[in-house]
Amino acid sequence: MTTPSGPKPGDVVVRRPREAELEPVRIRVEPRTISVRGATSPMILVYSFFVVTLIGGFLLALPIASSQEGAAPLLDAVFTAFSAITGTGIVLVDTADGWTLFGEIVIGALIFIGGLGFMTGAAFFFLVYGRRAGLQSQIVMSAGLGESELGRVTRIARNVVLMAVIVQALGTVAIFIRWYVVGPAWEGLTWGQAVWQSIFTSFSAFNTAGFDLIPDDLTGGSSMAGFAGDIPTLTIVGILILAGSLSYATLADVTAKRNWRNLRLDSKLVLTGTALVMAIGFFVFVLFEWTNPGTIGNDTIGRKVSQGLFHTINRTSGFSSFDYSEMGHVNNAVTNWLMFVGGASASTAAGIKVNTLMVIVFGSVAVFRGRGNTTAFKREISMHTVRRGLVVAASAVMALVILLALLFALDPSIEFRAGIFEMISAFGNTGWSEGASAHMNASARMLLAAAMFIGRFGPLTIALYIAFRSQTTPARYPQEHIRMG
Repeated sequence: MTTPSGPKPGDVVVRRPREAELEPVRIRVEPRTISVRGATSPMILVYSFFVVTLIGGFLLALPIASSQEGAAPLLDAVFTAFSAITGTGIVLVDTADGWTLFGEIVIGALIFIGGLGFMTGAAFFFLVYGRRAGLQSQIVMSAGLGESELGRVTRIARNVVLMAVIVQALGTVAIFIRWYVVGPAWEGLTWGQAVWQSIFTSFSAFNTAGFDLIPDDLTGGSSMAGFAGDIPTLTIVGILILAGSLSYATLADVTAKRNWRNLRLDSKLVLTGTALVMAIGFFVFVLFEWTNPGTIGNDTIGRKVSQGLFHTINRTSGFSSFDYSEMGHVNNAVTNWLMFVGGASASTAAGIKVNTLMVIVFGSVAVFRGRGNTTAFKREISMHTVRRGLVVAASAVMALVILLALLFALDPSIEFRAGIFEMISAFGNTGWSEGASAHMNASARMLLAAAMFIGRFGPLTIALYIAFRSQTTPARYPQEHIRMG
């Protein structure tokens, strides 16, 4: 007896389809790109800052802002607005004599806004209006704050604003005590004037702007020249400048860790780079200006040392305690380098940043030693970071060369040394001047204003571009040897 074939009741029949009947499902995932141009791009923050600058310029062009008869020339007002919001400090007219209280308030507001930085300001506005920052906004803000952990950017931005307000408030109190409580800093200084002078000077110092309202005829010199021998004043202003140029991230890390070994590599690079730059600037300045009667040659030893220290700390701010047109050629060249380097990333200072300088230094050391990777303080620096540092430095050098060529083309009457010094000071947002800007024609002045804006926001623009253009190369080509040297 045979058993009938076929499925039994209740059995599940599974039939495998023929291979010819199978059609593969193809899914193509397009890479997500974010435009770096247009009204919906992260660059809207740069555009917004440009608009704020123009608004500030138009406000300064109003008759109510000028202390002279009539309104200030529009180009001079716009130039001053660019100088204020970028924290440069190059002026065409004396701030105390050329502007009314309204004009001074506009300049102070631009200094404060520019010092926070447009990325920090954007994060703060998200907190004020109770909005959560999306992924795109967090990437944008992280590029400005120099923070790699996206979840921390809004909290860090809040802390940055809080620290800025507290430090500037303490600076205001300290300056007021020195300039009024201890004794009037100059004859005729009233209580109300002392308060406003202290607020404005504290804002200008912390935000590395270099603007001042100090009456030159009553103190014995322009800017801080009348306080060249006043150690307490130079100390207060110097601490404010240093705090602003070191960045919140570095100060917070030092405060939390209090131990060199436990500090983040970024903080070690900032502190080491700042110490290196200051040491070079101090020793070169003191050595080559020691006998120069135009700068510190006639000062006492203590005053020469204090001037040297203030000069190097002040490299990101631009307060002048002597006439920079009298400085020797060696220090002129070194000072140009100091201004080009600037302060720390995500700080109130500009320049290519000491972080970039130290990454390039350690990268160069690795090349000279024949090493394939870059290390610093027993930590490895990624090749991507080294390349980005080289891109920032090379872009800054190329931009400066182009700007200098345009400057001398637009105004051939500019003296060569003074023109170079003025352009690097504008590009590095320092504000030191040998007096060339006051004698430039209108087109050269506008180029100088553009250099301020490019120097302030150029590195952050590059960071934004890199952050939103990162992609994996689909194919690699054969390598070829290139002759070097």
